[in-house]
Amino acid sequence: MPTATITSKGQITIPMKVRSDMGLAAGDRVEFVRMEDGHYAVVPASHSIKALKGIVPRPVRPVSLEDMQAAIAAGATSR
Repeated sequence: MPTATITSKGQITIPMKVRSDMGLAAGDRVEFVRMEDGHYAVVPASHSIKALKGIVPRPVRPVSLEDMQAAIAAGATSR
């Protein structure tokens, strides 16, 4: 099992095998996730753009192009 040592500054170097298995490269971020049993898991913090799909709900009523243009015009005149 790969191991790492914590430096006096609280830093560690993630072993190459672990970085490779996790798909991590220089500059990538990781998150420390607290599990229910009190242990922590280290997981990659970089997410695919596809993970954002569905985060913003669809509007109840689609906005027409005319409504958008009217809102822009109203905003431009209120300055």
